[in-house]
Amino acid sequence: MRPAARAVRCCLPALLLLVGAAAQAGTTALRVEPARAGTHCVADPDHMRLHHMDLLRHQRDLTVHQGPRGQYSLEACVDCHASKTSHSVAQAPGDFCVACHRYAAVRIDCFECHASRPAAVSAKEPS
Repeated sequence: MRPAARAVRCCLPALLLLVGAAAQAGTTALRVEPARAGTHCVADPDHMRLHHMDLLRHQRDLTVHQGPRGQYSLEACVDCHASKTSHSVAQAPGDFCVACHRYAAVRIDCFECHASRPAAVSAKEPS
């Protein structure tokens, strides 16, 4: 048997296992977190998963240039989706933003400047 054929024959089972594992990993469901403060989100969850960053950027531009805070403000997201245990969206591994961003391997930098906790919770904390 030629060396190339031997290598293919030897590596094929391992390759098939990797492909199977990748296919299985692709079926892993995202953790679904219900809105906390309201009965539903401002948009369909599938739409929000796909477009939340575009909506936040658009709302940021409107707020900076025209002043109003709208339904897609980061503050509104934090108010609804903050964890009942950590009172944050980005403090603990299971918090709303952290869980999805970890799943998607995307770094969260919003909370370097913005609060990750609802204003009502932050106001209650001692200074």
